[in-house]
Amino acid sequence: MTALNYWFNKGLTIEEYISQMTFHKDNMEHVLQEFNLPDDQAFFDQLASRNLRVIVITEDWCGDAMMNNPVLIALGKAANLDIRFILRDEHADLMDQYLTNGTARSIPIFIFINDLGEEVAKWGPRAAKVQAFVDQARSELPAKEDEAFKAGQELLIKQLTAAYKEREDFWLEVYGELKATLQPL
Repeated sequence: MTALNYWFNKGLTIEEYISQMTFHKDNMEHVLQEFNLPDDQAFFDQLASRNLRVIVITEDWCGDAMMNNPVLIALGKAANLDIRFILRDEHADLMDQYLTNGTARSIPIFIFINDLGEEVAKWGPRAAKVQAFVDQARSELPAKEDEAFKAGQELLIKQLTAAYKEREDFWLEVYGELKATLQPL
């Protein structure tokens, strides 16, 4: 799949992505600074030996990206993964190949490719434990027709952002799912 090589080469480096961020930059840098990878050197070495590269479909306004991207970046540094970021809103043609449940342009999506540009694994947009947390929180919102819905949704977004920024158990859940996805390779 040389098309994935094209997207990888078109992508922003970690530094370029962070420098262009205008939303959630401080939150993402906080997670990046605070997240500590588990001591998994054998896994990191195994991953490094695969010479994988990663294409991340993302946007800086996305809370899930704010939390998940730093976990991937930390893993990438430990396992020598070359990571590139593609902005979803500018590249619907790539995003539409990686829809969640066949319909949703949910992000981030991590596409792991080998030296030939072939997809070997994919992960995203959200860890199962985090999805359960979000589903529970959403279930408590008023109905969309209710005049309190908009205020409730705004509060929910603030609460989710705070949780994503501070909950190490969520960060570790993302790491655990990435490990489970990549370890069999």
